[in-house]
Amino acid sequence: MELVVNQIGLNGEIDIPSDKSISHRSIMFGAIADGKTTIKNFLRGDDCLSTLKAFQDLGVKIEDDGETITVHGKGISGLTQAKKAIDVGNSGTTIRLITGILAGTDFTTELFGDHSIAKRPMNRVMLPINQMGAECSGHDGTEFPPLMIKGTRTLKPIHYQMPVASAQVKSAILFAALQAQGESVIIEKEKTRDHTEDMIRQFGGEIAISGKEIRIKGPQKLTGQEINVPGDISSAAFFLVAGTIIENSRIILNNVGLNPTRTGILEVIEQMGGKLTVEETGNKENKAGKLIIETSDLKGIEIGGEIIPRLIDELPVIALLATQAQGTTIIRDAEELKVKETNRIDAVATELNKMGASIEPTDDGLIIHGKTPLHGAKVTSYGDHRIGMMLQIAALLVKSGTVELEKAEAISVSYPAFFDDLDKLYQ
Repeated sequence: MELVVNQIGLNGEIDIPSDKSISHRSIMFGAIADGKTTIKNFLRGDDCLSTLKAFQDLGVKIEDDGETITVHGKGISGLTQAKKAIDVGNSGTTIRLITGILAGTDFTTELFGDHSIAKRPMNRVMLPINQMGAECSGHDGTEFPPLMIKGTRTLKPIHYQMPVASAQVKSAILFAALQAQGESVIIEKEKTRDHTEDMIRQFGGEIAISGKEIRIKGPQKLTGQEINVPGDISSAAFFLVAGTIIENSRIILNNVGLNPTRTGILEVIEQMGGKLTVEETGNKENKAGKLIIETSDLKGIEIGGEIIPRLIDELPVIALLATQAQGTTIIRDAEELKVKETNRIDAVATELNKMGASIEPTDDGLIIHGKTPLHGAKVTSYGDHRIGMMLQIAALLVKSGTVELEKAEAISVSYPAFFDDLDKLYQ
């Protein structure tokens, strides 16, 4: 696919697509709660639809009238065995979180996905879940999907020190702990996105959090809720960066989720000198706001430590941002980028360097030398939606040549209307 290049100014207002993390979890919690859950602004991207279909396969009635999703919850022990293996598509969130839910069932389930999922490490989830009494195993004795999960109604509580900062791993353990016989304690390596904890409370569950320590007693009973999903800051990130680095731009992004465990990119943009205005709206359950971003002069900074889990999905487009900043930007402590939809450290460096950037990959991040002009090239998303969208924003800077993107279809995983929204801003 040939990408749009050389835009002088992006101006206007767009509504960001719904939050992917919350959309996934709203289906999951709705399925294991008692009673009806209604979900407005659900993200109908490929990943979230994989979660929806998975729970239909597990016997949950889910209706979609085009505006509202209605989940007829079966209670935490009401799921039924799927008639065949469950396909999670490209969704790492689906396969990891559903493993924790299936741990407490009284049947065996097989989970598989696409070629990218087949390379995602699963020991980080399987090891603690197995300690709790379920039996999870990967393909041919490896840690990779397809997975077989033999659940048990007598899950044991766990005291678990997280070896990695991962909201997916934490959430899988929390879903299992909700079904365990007693109190589980999870200690995070770094604070990660807390949508699962928020939604446990929202659905009437009990959870205690002190710093990086989480305590949760099981078994618990959850009750169906009404959920209004805010916009996804990870999707907003591409237009935040575009508005900052494309000349003569001013973009307004509406209804963007502002959960503090997700807003690291806003801090980075401000530290680099970005002209960003945040107008908060929303409520306690759904922190949201309007973001206004304008063309800015940027300076390089160092990004590492506790902020990394709060912007892990935004790092590819932050790397692009850094190519247009004066001086050097260093991203460290981001080893998790290696086990996303692709190795995002290598992918970012390889593809942006093809376009004229000066980026050095490291074991745990990137060193980006700015400011560099970009030129046309043939690039690939590697089947990774965030790499694909980042490369389209990079193409907007190109003043010579064309940019051809392979595997552009991956973008539909999280942002089906991405190119349409871009059209609105440059017309």
